[in-house]
Amino acid sequence: MDEVTGAQLVAESLKTQKVEYMFGIVGVPVIEVAMAAQAAGIKYVGMRNEQAACYAASAVGYITGRPGACLVVSGPGLIHALGGMANANMNCWPVIVIGGSSDRNQETAGAFQEFPQVEACRLYSKFSARPSSLEAIPSVVEKAVRTSIYGRPGAVYVDIAGDMVNAKVERNKVREAFCCPPPPVSLAATAAVKEALSVLTAAKTPLVVIGKGAAYSRAEDAVREFVEETGLPFLPTPMGKGVLPDDHPNCVAAARSRALLQADVVLLLGARLNWMLHFGLPPRFNPHVKIIQVDLCAEEMGNNVKAGVSLLGDISAVVTQLLLCVHKDGWKYPSNTEWWSTLSEKIAANAKISKALALKGTLPMNYYTVFHHISQLLPYDCIIVSEGANTMDIGRTMLNNYLPRHRLDAGTFGTMGVGLGFAIAAAAVERTKTKPQRVICVEGDSAFGFSGMEVETMCRYNLPVIIIVVNNNGIYSGVDSDTWKEMAKMGDLTSVAPPVSLLPEARYDEVMTAFGGRGFLVRTAEELRDALQLSLDDWERPSLLNVLIDPSSDRKQQEFPWLTRSNL
Repeated sequence: MDEVTGAQLVAESLKTQKVEYMFGIVGVPVIEVAMAAQAAGIKYVGMRNEQAACYAASAVGYITGRPGACLVVSGPGLIHALGGMANANMNCWPVIVIGGSSDRNQETAGAFQEFPQVEACRLYSKFSARPSSLEAIPSVVEKAVRTSIYGRPGAVYVDIAGDMVNAKVERNKVREAFCCPPPPVSLAATAAVKEALSVLTAAKTPLVVIGKGAAYSRAEDAVREFVEETGLPFLPTPMGKGVLPDDHPNCVAAARSRALLQADVVLLLGARLNWMLHFGLPPRFNPHVKIIQVDLCAEEMGNNVKAGVSLLGDISAVVTQLLLCVHKDGWKYPSNTEWWSTLSEKIAANAKISKALALKGTLPMNYYTVFHHISQLLPYDCIIVSEGANTMDIGRTMLNNYLPRHRLDAGTFGTMGVGLGFAIAAAAVERTKTKPQRVICVEGDSAFGFSGMEVETMCRYNLPVIIIVVNNNGIYSGVDSDTWKEMAKMGDLTSVAPPVSLLPEARYDEVMTAFGGRGFLVRTAEELRDALQLSLDDWERPSLLNVLIDPSSDRKQQEFPWLTRSNL
């Protein structure tokens, strides 16, 4: 009689659904699930916090197109993972969370870590369920994975009662579930495609906006051909960077505000008119702008601004439809227009300002100097993970991406604390490749603090992530050591220290060395270049560069504030 445990069924079902990575923290009642996952051929990465584990699992979903699994214990363990589930849903990334829960015969009795987990997860996921029996586990896991990747991707939850983990059932009684295929590809209506091209060809100041939806749908080849065939200027959203290289001649990211404000027609490719694109409304957009919206989610059409044309379908497939019409009509936007001249002039002016800031030789360094030197050494194909306030915003403009799905950041939810989890996920995926790419995690000092203990995870698994902490002693801004000492003399620091301040010159590099990685304290451009090159040459262990900058360093003067509030 061939018997199988609940833990084995969970693991084997995940493997059947081509889930290759699991991140989590084990304890009662899920230890056996992690062990069974390894036995089934799933790579298990033990994390230090469930939130970071869920961030990592969701990043695998974005990078590979198949959800990563996040394994958590009951009650508080699951609650810690809810932040990662919410972030995945907002980013439209697939992730499957497997949560242990209290035994079924102890429900409502005050069991250990008892909590209404299935109900709680419904707010943060597309699907939340507990298998009714061991026999049902494969079919529930199949539906969960399918739900996570079909339609708009997102988080799903499967609850496993503690008494089901080690319970056994005869294998021939288990309902077999086959691997769900990739999501079906849908096309836009032919008439809508023709209408979109008609609107686009009539535009005087057109703009293409490339979102992370285009990256997720693997639309890079179709989008590149479309942009180059039409000659249109394009602007990537933060994680749309790399779908086309940032140094592409049609990229107008350095004139972002001007491009958005003066465009009369905007073609949105997998991007949403939310806060990141200022809702598509004045004063950041032309009040008469026409929106051509390409999205796989019908409910997204017309959010905040009525779409002039709605193209519902897979981004790559719809762009291919548009390309066929372009080829048929032979249309191309002229390169000698006043619009291109306006954008080019703004790009040159902004580049001049940034270069002047970057070449300042004063100490402590500013953000622009730091990113200037980093950008000169980073490999062309590296994956850049970034989070923080100014660190992320300035870094986005100065650290180029050349390949799709090679930038991971705070995303739609603006979540701080994602960086190290994302970096661990990217490094875990890269190490399976014949020619792995470097993972560079650029953190503000405040952002690093959310999940800093995950450097131990990197050291434990020998993941050669390079962390660069841009340390300004605070959130947005801090104070120097002398000022901090003077404030301490004034009284209790809880009463006098600015709420945005952190400990000046904190030794984050020593956190890394404590676990066996390489740590560098950096004050000058020369030290930065030397430390980064040494780290890039070392594929055996992670490194952390603690880069001390001017606590008052800030972004160059912006035409508009980064967060649009007037329309909220």
